[in-house]
Amino acid sequence: MMTDILRPQLAFHHHEGQTPTIIFLPGYASDMTGTKATALEAWAIAQGRAFIRFDYGGCGNSGGEFADQTLTGWRDDTLAIIDEVASGPVILVGSSMGGWLMLLAAKARPDRVAGLVGIAPAPDFTDWGFTTEEKVALMSAGRLERANPYGPEPTIYTRGFFASGEANRLMFGSFPFDGPVRLIQGQKDADVPWHRTIALAEILRSADVQTWLVKDGDHRLSRDTDITLLISAVEDVITAL
Repeated sequence: MMTDILRPQLAFHHHEGQTPTIIFLPGYASDMTGTKATALEAWAIAQGRAFIRFDYGGCGNSGGEFADQTLTGWRDDTLAIIDEVASGPVILVGSSMGGWLMLLAAKARPDRVAGLVGIAPAPDFTDWGFTTEEKVALMSAGRLERANPYGPEPTIYTRGFFASGEANRLMFGSFPFDGPVRLIQGQKDADVPWHRTIALAEILRSADVQTWLVKDGDHRLSRDTDITLLISAVEDVITAL
């Protein structure tokens, strides 16, 4: 399905069912066809639960150019899906950068976001995920390309996205969310150091926060055992509501 909410042609798949509605948020330069998104969708359909997966602007089947996107724009895409597509309370499931977006959306829609599940969540990665040399190159040239370990095309970062990320940092003080939270993190993750997920758990205001460490888990956490753990985390959050 396609929608013209907020930004042109956001592509999404929406299966109606029992609420809370589960919404999957992909990582940077990813889309809604990934293993975790489709596996969670299949589980939700089998359980009769409402589920949405979608592509941010400039990604997958959604409109727009990738190089024109910002973190703020993708946050607004997420809010549009919550406001215009989802029904009732929602549980946000954020993978990597999607974990940053789920926090920004929870802060913006405290009356709608009931629970959170983070998979190697990467809030503030513009702050810690680049070397000083990369930051200088990005700001001077306006563009940075990195080899992509998950595909043949390089991963592109832009000055606009970087500046937007820096303006939306949240890893300081206490984060105002009181619902149940489950964070899943691989300890062999080469992209998001596991201690950063521990730090995120510490700043969340909610008393119901659990961090599940997977000792041999990498960044993708897409193995069958990882998917089983993800489904268990979503079930756990639903039960805790």
